[in-house]
Amino acid sequence: MILELDCGNTLIKWRLISGAGSMVCAGGVVGSDEELVRAVAGVAAGLRGCRLVSVRSDDETARLIAALEQAFSVECCCARPALELAGVRNGYEQYQRLGLDRWLALVGAYQLVRKACLVIDLGTAVTSDFVAADGQHLGGFICPGVPLMRNQLRTHTRRTRYDDAEAEQALQSMTPGRSTAEAVERGCSLMLQGFVHGQLALAAEQLGECFEVFLTGGDASLVVDVVPGGRVVPDLVFIGLAVACPLR
Repeated sequence: MILELDCGNTLIKWRLISGAGSMVCAGGVVGSDEELVRAVAGVAAGLRGCRLVSVRSDDETARLIAALEQAFSVECCCARPALELAGVRNGYEQYQRLGLDRWLALVGAYQLVRKACLVIDLGTAVTSDFVAADGQHLGGFICPGVPLMRNQLRTHTRRTRYDDAEAEQALQSMTPGRSTAEAVERGCSLMLQGFVHGQLALAAEQLGECFEVFLTGGDASLVVDVVPGGRVVPDLVFIGLAVACPLR
């Protein structure tokens, strides 16, 4: 089996895949290196390799790799910035500054279709990236996602207080909110949908009428209904990671 990791600033998403057909055997999300080692140790029989992408500092990433290599006696392959990978050319003026998770997601998307595509990742932050039919990355946008918008309102508005259950219930309808939870959750969702509508229009200008739309990230479900033909691919980063770090 192979261990794949997507290491964010606060959480680590992990999964185990088998060699035959890259079938996902187990996975989850943890909040620390120690939690990761414990979670993987319970299911990782016959682990033969590890590949990861990290947006953490070099020191934090090195500590995680050391913990994994000590715990499981495997070599870890870490994705690195690249000017070009698998037919995709990085569009940033300083290619090293493009977030590695974004880079791998757009590489993964292009591998799936080999045509122009718009990649929208809807997580804590929302990112979009435009890839032309010839693999040229044209750049993209970054804006706050629902978690950041919600937290800003809760932090800076004293009366904006409600729990997760209220937040989930609020999204059962999109009529004007009649409580704080409804007003905030529905408002954030509409802002997200407005951003996505704008990206679709811009993609038509930048890429022409023939392009694929990929949605990934935890809040993809909030916009899928407003993206005709959009493809929801939760593990898009891992598809790019396998390209960047092939393991035999």
